[in-house]
Amino acid sequence: MIELQDVHKRLGGRQILDGLTLSVPQGMTFVLMGPSGTGKSVTLKHIIGILRPDSGSVQVDGQEVPRMDRAQLMALRKRMGYLFQNGALINWLSVAANVALPLQEHSKLGKGEVDDRVHEVLRLVGMDHAAKQMPPDISGGMKLRAGLARALVTNPEYVLYDEPNAGLDPIISQQIHELIVEVRDRLGVTSLIVTHSRACAVHCGDRIGVLEHGRIAVQGTVAEMTHSDHPLARAFLGGGAD
Repeated sequence: MIELQDVHKRLGGRQILDGLTLSVPQGMTFVLMGPSGTGKSVTLKHIIGILRPDSGSVQVDGQEVPRMDRAQLMALRKRMGYLFQNGALINWLSVAANVALPLQEHSKLGKGEVDDRVHEVLRLVGMDHAAKQMPPDISGGMKLRAGLARALVTNPEYVLYDEPNAGLDPIISQQIHELIVEVRDRLGVTSLIVTHSRACAVHCGDRIGVLEHGRIAVQGTVAEMTHSDHPLARAFLGGGAD
């Protein structure tokens, strides 16, 4: 379970998070929406321990993330997959080599075991045919698939998605949404998705929250949010495909 209570964070002279409270129970996919600059990506960075709050509590399975030492943080990150915007692949490494990185950094598996696991997750995301290709030679949708494979290669319990369909056309976006749902259903992961996309939120989410002024202004199930009269819910979920 991911739980944030009354989290405050100031960056660059601006109050980014201002009393954020958020709960993601085991097995849930929670979608976090909101205008740019309201702290969506900053929230993800707190959960994975890249940032520490000025005040408030950030817990994963009852453990306080800001109090973790380096070894504890590394152990936590083994249990988490993080899909960065646009896949964030390393251009001079092949797709397979990019996917293998977390195993090489966080496991004691031999080369053969690493290769087997890499190809297993590449098959899951429909990218096994592109294992030897280099990131500059593949499309944006393929980069995101490869990034998702890298996020899944350590068999995480949690997956954090940062704008998983940013810049993609509607057809490729829909394929990514279906893949996120398949990952949830097949692997039983707990997920937190940051997105501006209505289609992503409605297709992938169990629960949706909208940030405003550094805290969640309104939240509910997909059905509740798509029928809500709250101005922010209407602005982000009131209609349209994306």
